[in-house]
Amino acid sequence: MKRPIIGLTLDSEPAGGWSKLPWYALRQNYFSAVIEAGGLPVALPHAPELAADYLGALDGLLVTGGAFDVDPALWGREPLHPKATLKPGRTDFEIAATRAALERDMPVLGICGGQQLLAVALGGTLIQHIPDELPSEIPHEQPNPRTEPGHDIEVAPGSLLARLTGRARMAVNSAHHQAVRDVPDGVVVNARAPDGLVEGIEAPRHRFALGVQWHPEYGVDPADPLILRGFVEACRG
Repeated sequence: MKRPIIGLTLDSEPAGGWSKLPWYALRQNYFSAVIEAGGLPVALPHAPELAADYLGALDGLLVTGGAFDVDPALWGREPLHPKATLKPGRTDFEIAATRAALERDMPVLGICGGQQLLAVALGGTLIQHIPDELPSEIPHEQPNPRTEPGHDIEVAPGSLLARLTGRARMAVNSAHHQAVRDVPDGVVVNARAPDGLVEGIEAPRHRFALGVQWHPEYGVDPADPLILRGFVEACRG
């Protein structure tokens, strides 16, 4: 069976460190998880003006996470929180590609920061800094390795996430200081942490538009690979 082509958004770094010139980067397990799920992953450079051209060659879009935040100007909240970090070039491309994919009803999976960007693209808003707005004993920026769970989540019955995983609860890794605050009509919160923080969203009006706040590419929970598998299967359609 032909593998659907899945575009993965890249992170970007300025000159210095690994290279004397600006460079792109992405953890290998994003790619290996898509391959394991049956997809053919390709990397997408940050060229917003080419977003439609990229999508014309893809079957699905995976918006990855990273150590940065979505510009609050995109969702009507300013000023920028002191703890927030922006990567305008990356966000410009990701928001253009995500909105274009949604318009085409192309399957979209947002992971961690990618879920937050998907929420904004769908018309939602974000919490700029969790400790300021929802103080909690749950370590949403967990101190233990990302290869281990940080806390559990509850999955909403009847949601796409519940259908994909067959689970009412999951163990997840957690590496974020922002989160989804509000979602518009037509967007469903499909998972929450024990403190009530939004951990997953989906838009049933689209063929497949799913966001998860954790990193299923690590496979911390046995149900994590089922999320990637369901996404790839949707891309076959």
